[in-house]
Amino acid sequence: MTEVGGDFLRLDKWLVFARFCKTRSVAAALVESGRLRVDGTIVAKPHYKLRVGETLTFPQGDYVRVVKVLALPARRGPAAAAQACYEDLRPPAEQEPIPRLPRHLVGPRDPGSGRPTKRDRRATERLKGD
Repeated sequence: MTEVGGDFLRLDKWLVFARFCKTRSVAAALVESGRLRVDGTIVAKPHYKLRVGETLTFPQGDYVRVVKVLALPARRGPAAAAQACYEDLRPPAEQEPIPRLPRHLVGPRDPGSGRPTKRDRRATERLKGD
């Protein structure tokens, strides 16, 4: 299951092939955000050369995933094949979710604090004398 021509695989590709991310651009954004660690070291480059035996730690949904790389797939295959590529060291059922504030506790938005409406634009133009 190793990629043809090497003993490593780009980190963003592995995240897609192992079905942690839906697209490669989403995987690259996750890596570039600085929230992904490989063996405890923050990695910010999607082209990081991932090898078998390394441990990844990253947020996914309400949980922090900790997985050990067991294989480097050559393509994005079925879910059963993807799950064989890693070992989940902390299954979500055994951990506490990441604490987040409910949306209604974040606070209400003031009326008019968003993007100006067409009516607002016209009023501004009248004031400027355009």
